[in-house]
Amino acid sequence: MKKTRSNKAPAKQAQQQPNGTSDSKLAKFLDPNSSWDKDKLLDTLYWIRQAIGLFCGLLWGAIPLVGAIWIVLFVAISTGTVYWVYSQRLNIDEEEFGGHGAILQEGFFASFTLFLLCWILVYSLVHF
Repeated sequence: MKKTRSNKAPAKQAQQQPNGTSDSKLAKFLDPNSSWDKDKLLDTLYWIRQAIGLFCGLLWGAIPLVGAIWIVLFVAISTGTVYWVYSQRLNIDEEEFGGHGAILQEGFFASFTLFLLCWILVYSLVHF
C-alpha cells in the first residue's frame, strides 16, 4: 500500500490569514507594518491602560506614596505610553480613528479608577 500525502497545510500555515500575516495579537502588535481596524486598536489601547493602572496602583500603594503629584505622574505615564504605542510603535494615522483626543481617552477613566482602587487598598492594607 502506498501512503498518500494529505493536502492539509501545516499548522503554522493554517493559522495565517489569506494576506500572509499571522493571526496572533502579539505578533500583530509587534509588527509595525500591520493594519489595524478601529475596534482592535481601541481594545489594545484599553488593555494597555488597564495594565498600567494596575501596576502603578500596586506600586504606589506598596511604596507608601501620597499626594496629588503621584496622580499627575500616573496620568502622564498612562497618556504618554498610549501616545507612544499608537504614534511611534504602530505608526497609525490618528485621523482614521477619530483623532488624538478619541484615542487618548480610550479606557482612561476605567484605568484611573483601577489605579486609585489599587493604590488605596494596597496602601491601607500594608501600612495600617
